[in-house]
Amino acid sequence: MVTSLAGRTAVVTGAGRGIGRATAHLLSKMGANVVVNDLGSAVDGLGADSAPAEAVTREIRDAGGRAIANRDSVAEWASAGRIIETAIEHFGSVDILVNNAGVNIAKPIWELDPELFERICDSHIKGTFNCTRHAIPHMMAKRWGRIVNLVSRAGLIGIPGNAAYGAGKGGVFGFTNVIARDLAPHGVCVNAVNPSSTETRMVTTAIETFRKQGGDAAIRAANLAKESQQPEEVAVLIASLCSEEIAGMSGQVFIVAKREIGLFKPISVGQSRSSERGWEVDELVSALHDFEPHPLDGPYDGRVPSDDSISAGRSR
Repeated sequence: MVTSLAGRTAVVTGAGRGIGRATAHLLSKMGANVVVNDLGSAVDGLGADSAPAEAVTREIRDAGGRAIANRDSVAEWASAGRIIETAIEHFGSVDILVNNAGVNIAKPIWELDPELFERICDSHIKGTFNCTRHAIPHMMAKRWGRIVNLVSRAGLIGIPGNAAYGAGKGGVFGFTNVIARDLAPHGVCVNAVNPSSTETRMVTTAIETFRKQGGDAAIRAANLAKESQQPEEVAVLIASLCSEEIAGMSGQVFIVAKREIGLFKPISVGQSRSSERGWEVDELVSALHDFEPHPLDGPYDGRVPSDDSISAGRSR
C-alpha cells in the first residue's frame, strides 16, 4: 500500500461493527494506531456490551496492527474525553478522528417522544462535537489533523419517519461546514461522507421495518436492499480523506455508492423572483406559484450522476 499513515493515531467511534469496523481495519492496514471505540449499545442506543470493540481490537492485533479498545459513550462530555485520552495514553497522539458512532429508530413525527429524539440527536450532534472538541487541541498543536464526519440523506434531503436522525445528521452537516473553516488555518482538514445504502445494522433494521409496513414502504425496502453496498466500500473513501495527500481539501461532503464517489455542490439558490418596490403578501403569494417546487421524493436517489463520477486514474 503506497498511501501510509505510519506513526499516526486514529480514533474511530462506533468501530465495533459496520462502517466503523471496516474503517478501523483499513486505517490499521495503512499503518495507523487505532482506538476502537464502541459502547456496544443496541441500534436504538440502549444497553452496552464490551464484545464488539474487543473483537475488532483483537482482529487488528492478530493481523499485526496496533489497536486498543474503548467502550465510552460519545454522547457524554467526560466520557468522550476518555476516548481521546485513551489515544494519548496508549499511542501518544491523536491525529485522525472518524465520527461514525450514532443510533436510530425510525418513527414518524407523531410517534416520536422527547426522550428518543434526544437520545438519537445526542449520539450524532453531541457525540460529534464532544469527540471533536476534545481532539482538536492536540491536532492544532501539531498543525496536522484529519476529521471525517458521517452524514446522511436523512439530514441532507430528508427520509420519511426519520425526524430525529435527520435532525442529528443535519446538525453534523452544519457542524462540518463551520469547523472546516475554523480549523483550516491550523492544518486540520474536516470533511463529511454520506454513504448510500450500506449493509449495516441500522440499514438492515430499517429494511425489515419497511418490509413489515408493506405498500410503498415495502418498495423502499426492496430498493434499499438492491442498492446496498458493503461497509468496506465506504471505508476506502473515509481512509482516503485521512491521508497526507488530501491537505488543502476541507469542508467537502462526499457521497459513496459502491464503486462511484461524488462531491456534493454547496447549497445554492436555484430559482428566484424580485420586486423593484418590495413585496406585499398578496403579490408574493401569487409570485410563489411561479416557482417549481422540488419533489419530496427527490432529487437524491443514492446514485452518483455518471457525468460527475470520478473513475480510477482520471485527472482533475
